[in-house]
Amino acid sequence: MEPRLKLVSIVFSSLVITAAVFVGCGQRSGAPSIQTKRAGKPRIALIMKSLANEFFQTMENGAREHQRAHPEAYDLVANGTKDELDIGRQVDLVEQMIAERVDAIVIAPADSKALVPVCKRALDAGIVVVNIDNRFDAGALADKNVNIPFVGPDNRKGARQVGDYLGARLRAGDKVAIIEGAPTAFNSIQRKLGFEEAMKGAGAQIVSSQSASWETSKANQVAAALITEYPDLKAILCANDSMALGAVAALKESGKADQIYVVGFDNISAIRRLVMNGKVLATADQHGDQLAAYGIDYALEMLSKKSAPADRETPVDLITK
Repeated sequence: MEPRLKLVSIVFSSLVITAAVFVGCGQRSGAPSIQTKRAGKPRIALIMKSLANEFFQTMENGAREHQRAHPEAYDLVANGTKDELDIGRQVDLVEQMIAERVDAIVIAPADSKALVPVCKRALDAGIVVVNIDNRFDAGALADKNVNIPFVGPDNRKGARQVGDYLGARLRAGDKVAIIEGAPTAFNSIQRKLGFEEAMKGAGAQIVSSQSASWETSKANQVAAALITEYPDLKAILCANDSMALGAVAALKESGKADQIYVVGFDNISAIRRLVMNGKVLATADQHGDQLAAYGIDYALEMLSKKSAPADRETPVDLITK
């Protein structure tokens, strides 16, 4: 090789090496990396709603315990949002998992419609998607021509059980109020319907039904206003336990803690204590510690058997003192 050509070759090689070093050093710490799918053990991503909610903390802990019990079966990536309605963050998390090329996504969507398009993108990328906790809207799925299986409880049935237990303690014409979850969430809608059916069966009068978006502080404000507006209110039915905590606090502040029944849904630890001491009449346990595990098991089954997706109902139980 001529000396000039040899020099050019050396300089070019050096530039390539230098560029590679700068690219490697320039990647931000903690930034998502594009990873290829592994030939053996699959990676499953669990995407939840607000990790400030004890229910989803319990769900994450249950998923991690499941993975530790089956370390040879899969690797787990778990994440969630800061609050119940952070739809944009959930979309970002799904996009990130698509970029990282996980094998399956198990998702508890913050919105029954808004997360469908990004989950379709995951399916188009060859990723198995399983829906847990909050069912995707059937119309939104049909619009995108996708079939995503739902693994979870019958929320309407669970709420009806709670409402019936309360109804047995009410008289015909008693005034009650419902504090709903997010109005765009399927599970919120179903729990409201279950409560309404139970109150109709008991002959109770629903004087108000409004959303507190799953949040304790918002439910506290709603309950405080209800207590003032309806001094003869007999019960408050809350679509989750976080909101029931807010209602209990409002009753304590008003001096009516022993005059108005409160029921909830989820059976978080703080509510279990209140059920035991009589401050909350009842709640429903959809077994949050197992809910993600049910979804993960089904995702693994779909990956191994390549079976067509189908819904699976999981248990929901009435919890009383």
